[in-house]
Amino acid sequence: MLIELQIQDFAIIDRLHLRFEQGFNVLTGETGAGKSIIIDALGTLRGDRVDPTFVRTGCTRARVEGVFSLDDCPHLVPLLVEYDLYDEDDGQLILTREMSAESGRSVARVNGRAVNSAVLREIGSRLIDIHGQHEGQSLFNPRTHLDLLDRFGDLLPLRKQVTDQLAALRAVQAQLNNLRTGEARRQTRIEELQLLCDDVAAAKLRPGEEEELLRERSIVQNATRIATLADEAYRALYSGGEGRSGRPASEAMALAVDALNELSRFDDRAAPLAQQATELQYQLEDLVIALRSYRSHLDVDPRRLEVIEDRLTVLRDLQRKYGVDLATLIEQAARAGDEIEQLSSATTQIAALEAQEQALLQELAHRAAELSQRRKQVGEELSRQISMAMKDLAMPNVQFAVQIDHHDDPNGPPINGRRLACDRTGIDRVEFLISPNPGEPLKPLARIASGGESARLLLALKSILSQVDEVPTLVFDEIDVGVGGRAGHVVGQKLWMISRRHQVLCITHLPQVAAFANAHYHIRKEVVGGRTRTAVEILSAEQRIDEIAAMLDGVPNDHSRANARQILERAQAWQMHRQAELIPER
Repeated sequence: MLIELQIQDFAIIDRLHLRFEQGFNVLTGETGAGKSIIIDALGTLRGDRVDPTFVRTGCTRARVEGVFSLDDCPHLVPLLVEYDLYDEDDGQLILTREMSAESGRSVARVNGRAVNSAVLREIGSRLIDIHGQHEGQSLFNPRTHLDLLDRFGDLLPLRKQVTDQLAALRAVQAQLNNLRTGEARRQTRIEELQLLCDDVAAAKLRPGEEEELLRERSIVQNATRIATLADEAYRALYSGGEGRSGRPASEAMALAVDALNELSRFDDRAAPLAQQATELQYQLEDLVIALRSYRSHLDVDPRRLEVIEDRLTVLRDLQRKYGVDLATLIEQAARAGDEIEQLSSATTQIAALEAQEQALLQELAHRAAELSQRRKQVGEELSRQISMAMKDLAMPNVQFAVQIDHHDDPNGPPINGRRLACDRTGIDRVEFLISPNPGEPLKPLARIASGGESARLLLALKSILSQVDEVPTLVFDEIDVGVGGRAGHVVGQKLWMISRRHQVLCITHLPQVAAFANAHYHIRKEVVGGRTRTAVEILSAEQRIDEIAAMLDGVPNDHSRANARQILERAQAWQMHRQAELIPER
């Protein structure tokens, strides 16, 4: 609930500090005294748009601050935690809004932390609900009727099941659509992959083949020179050569080893040299053997070059065709089989998804039909309660009904032999109907209700829906406009009943309504230092009598005070009677 409200330099309010009570709070005063300004200030905390004209003339900025108790709205805590605005050591929440006269901009804070207007609106709308004399217009929008009906019947959990079921169906249908519309693309892809597999299989590719061929081609192309060099190296190492002087390297190395071995017998310092020469001799002999083998295998067929060139041409054509190197091409061909199998199984997938689609459609039909049946029952009960409430509000001839229609859709869930359109709210299109006078047929509310009728209808709805409304503080700004004194007592009863579950703030001109208040505030305009300002005071029991007397007769006198006492006593007697009947709800 709203515990405190502080307003500074807002319109004609310079400084105002109000403490509100639980239950039913009434604000009364002359027209223009500033009652609606207080409601406007509350609206800024709810996240309503601000206007530079809100700033008091001659001031640079206006400030509004509200202190709320969280005891009445535990459902708000997760939202505060999400935005890191929750103070678990304090059961209160402070909303602040400052407006600049110069820039027209505002700054919003929650528990001292700056937030944007969207966050303030999300939080504020869960704390305060403001209903003005013109808010009956919202009842004229059929799109709100379904929500009102579902809230009244506590049908939102069942509606969420329909929403979730529809989401699951839409997901399966999206998969089906992708598979069906992608059939041509799948066939093209399968053909591309099959061609890749065929090309790789026909070419008999193997890893590293291109490098081997390039190396072999180099050998074939330089076969004569390679043979000459190998032969020269062999002769130099082992057999010597024509036109060459001296011994071959292997023979010279053997002589060097013999000389060093004999030298080491005379000088042991030559022993390491002899050992090193011996190792070199062994290595040279191994080299000679390897070179002999290499030379003996240099039998190159000149026709082999043509074969190599043809094979390299095949490999390069494949690389150009697919735009990748041979290693990647071989890898892609290896994976192509799995992809072909997966793409080829689309028919099986489509069949499985179609079966799943039908199962989901049947389940959606079941849940949507159940929700629709429940709405029909709830609509009848809501109609009965509203008709009774309108009778209490001096409109005994009003007939109210909830119309539920359906529209065909060939792709919708099958219900009672029809395919019905279904969205996230279900299959129902709900609209409130009203007949204000006997003999007139029921017609859409938007075409029939007058301003006074819509105000009373809104009050009737609020008195009924308050049982399921989670917003802790409800504000009614002259909602009793157009209601006479005879029905005013009933309006007060209904607002007091709403205050059993909510904190109610009400601006009223009806003394019969004000008499039901748990706390009565008088708002007046006064001139101080040549400036007009708004002042508010909470009234004592005696002051309430004078205020209600003034509301009755303009100026309190003995007769109007006596009438005021009777009105208060009548209201208090009714409250005590109801209090005894009702199980305490707080």
